[in-house]
Amino acid sequence: MKKVILTGDRPTGKLHLGHFVGSLKNRVELQNSGEYNSYIMIADMQALTDNAKNPAKVRENVLEVALDYLAVGIDPAKSTIFIQSQIPALSELTMYYMNLVSLSRVLRNPTVKTEISQKGWDKSKELLWDSPLLVENSLDYKGTPAGFAMYPISQAADITAFKANVVPVGEDQLPVIEITHEVVRVFNKIYGKTLIEPEAVVPNDVKSRRLPGIDGNAKMSKSLGNGIYLSDDYETLKKKVMSMYTDPDHIHVSDRGKIEGNVVFTYLDVFAPDQAKVAELKEQYQRGGLGDVVVKKYLLEVLDEILSLIRKKRAELAKNPAAIYDMLREGSKKANIVAAQTLHEVRKAIGVEYFES
Repeated sequence: MKKVILTGDRPTGKLHLGHFVGSLKNRVELQNSGEYNSYIMIADMQALTDNAKNPAKVRENVLEVALDYLAVGIDPAKSTIFIQSQIPALSELTMYYMNLVSLSRVLRNPTVKTEISQKGWDKSKELLWDSPLLVENSLDYKGTPAGFAMYPISQAADITAFKANVVPVGEDQLPVIEITHEVVRVFNKIYGKTLIEPEAVVPNDVKSRRLPGIDGNAKMSKSLGNGIYLSDDYETLKKKVMSMYTDPDHIHVSDRGKIEGNVVFTYLDVFAPDQAKVAELKEQYQRGGLGDVVVKKYLLEVLDEILSLIRKKRAELAKNPAAIYDMLREGSKKANIVAAQTLHEVRKAIGVEYFES
């Protein structure tokens, strides 16, 4: 039997180069290998955990993410692309799994803690919903929606619903996958072997695992606005590349430049097909005599060669949004059948299928 892949993205914006090298390329390669049944999820329910007051943003970006998927080569004939909220079994599985993981375990997950801090919820002075039941030692999290804090458990439901063996993810999501491992182990120990423990797959190239933003920040992020999007036109791409963070002390062409922390060279390491040329540019830059503009122009050429093909295919697909929604509807129907079967097995293992003969 083929192994199963489950992966996906939150529809909070268009996808960027960080998604491309961090996960999307892996998904396409695994899909095309013919060795896997691939499920690709648009995680709209997870997106609503921190966008509850702006559901239109999530709804609009479902189409954008689907377009990005198809443009990079995810094929609905080989992969089942579906929308999370259209699979009722996922919510019920999440509820059962929440009883197997402590609140403190979820809140000390490093990925969750980092995201809460980035959003400023840990310093919030206001409650999302005011409650006299809030206890003193939870004040650091009082602005955090409960659904957001629980999203690692929701991800465990997503993964196990399709009995995924392989989960292609970015490196930052590894702590979240560890909670899935714990849920599976605890569930199987209590109720009998029912769930499958997945393996996380990250890119082999270390630099691809966490592509920095164009501003030099540690990670390219939709929320930080420091990304190059797969749908960016040439002029937008050029503007972003020319504004990229390099070596702040490399003021004159004759100055010796530093490679470490220089985002332009990091991108060339990841994307340039001619690594011998990159090595020559690095050597010249470090000894002096090579300006940032020359290096950036080469990077622009490299990135445009990749993105122009994606951009062209995406623009063609965008002319028929109805066809995209039809594809998502069919994918969701197919995914629903699989998840419902897993839910039945989970309910039977727990003992809540009361009316079966």
